[in-house]
Amino acid sequence: MKRILFILACAACVSAHGQKFEQLDLTPQMGWNSWHKFQCDVNEELIREIADAMATNGMKDAGYQYVNIDDCWQGQRDAQGFIQPDPKRFPSGMKALADYVHSKGLKFGIYSDAGAKTCGGKPASRGHEYQDALTYAQWGVDYLKYDWCGCEDLKAQGAYTTMRDALHAAGRPVVFSMCEWGDNKPWLWAKDVGNSWRTTTDITPCFDCNVDHKTWHQWGVLQILDAQKPLREYAGPGHWNDPDMLEVGNGMTVSEDRAHFSMWCMLAAPLISGNDLRSMSKETLEILANKEVIAVNQDALGVEAFEHSGKDGVEVWFKPLSNDSWAMCVLNRNIEAKQISIDWKNEKVTDNFSKRDTHFDTATYSLRNLWLKADAGDTGKILNAEVPGHDVLMFRLDKI
Repeated sequence: MKRILFILACAACVSAHGQKFEQLDLTPQMGWNSWHKFQCDVNEELIREIADAMATNGMKDAGYQYVNIDDCWQGQRDAQGFIQPDPKRFPSGMKALADYVHSKGLKFGIYSDAGAKTCGGKPASRGHEYQDALTYAQWGVDYLKYDWCGCEDLKAQGAYTTMRDALHAAGRPVVFSMCEWGDNKPWLWAKDVGNSWRTTTDITPCFDCNVDHKTWHQWGVLQILDAQKPLREYAGPGHWNDPDMLEVGNGMTVSEDRAHFSMWCMLAAPLISGNDLRSMSKETLEILANKEVIAVNQDALGVEAFEHSGKDGVEVWFKPLSNDSWAMCVLNRNIEAKQISIDWKNEKVTDNFSKRDTHFDTATYSLRNLWLKADAGDTGKILNAEVPGHDVLMFRLDKI
């Protein structure tokens, strides 16, 4: 009875004063999610093993911290309506699992949905938002991914604001990852509601494709990338556009994985890996744990990249960084390799959003190849290079 009275009191007290937790993700979230690789085949043994892997394989050291269970962890609600984990999959309970993840110096994430049922048909949070938020706080949850299945009769801004207020009332700081697929243009209203919001339909491990499921579609890397181009002005520290989780290590080529990861870093997107951390290849780990590329994503300025130029399937993107630095990524959308030549003094790179200009005609920048982890001269000389098919060249530019 005390829990129920507490929830009702919280519901009343935050009705006019609810807010999201600030200062949680001044740079994009970094972690892992179970859905891409395991979907509903999740259990506590898997999550413990993933936490073990993240803590020891270099990913934690590279900045990854969230271990997130997606759909299908749920059992039933008890007689008072409080959600319980599936007793067969999670016999030790979620509090014990969260404690284990925390013992590794990591953070614990969970999943629910704004409807009555999750996308996997499990009990969701509609009508139980304050109960669920209180339960998550008691378990020690640090991150909530909140989906949008079965919500045809709901208004997204209201539904997500209700859960935001419930999380805040429960008192434990939780990163709130909104996942309504961009259907309701969350970039226009979600800055004060969630810490990140999905901008598109689900991704699939394909570099350039559109998978038709009849009632919905999955997009490849390039299709999702193209949808981000008009959205950069809506993101920044504490409120990020989310082009969906990473498919690195899930079946694309090494070049495609590298390009995918590079562009998500340029977009200041949440870096949530979706592969099996226990058995990934050396090449996959080298991509996911490249600290120099991750530093572009985690730059404190928090400004997304923009497409500076594009011709014959080769795009040049620039991202303003702190301390008057820049990141540049040359993306080859073609299957075949392409030659590029950049005469820096003739490149006029201006970003009206961040009020930044490279001034290549009067300033010289050093070039650091972020995938080779090697210095590459400076902008005083013309850059001539070959970009392999479905791959990138990525540089950091620091003013000399």
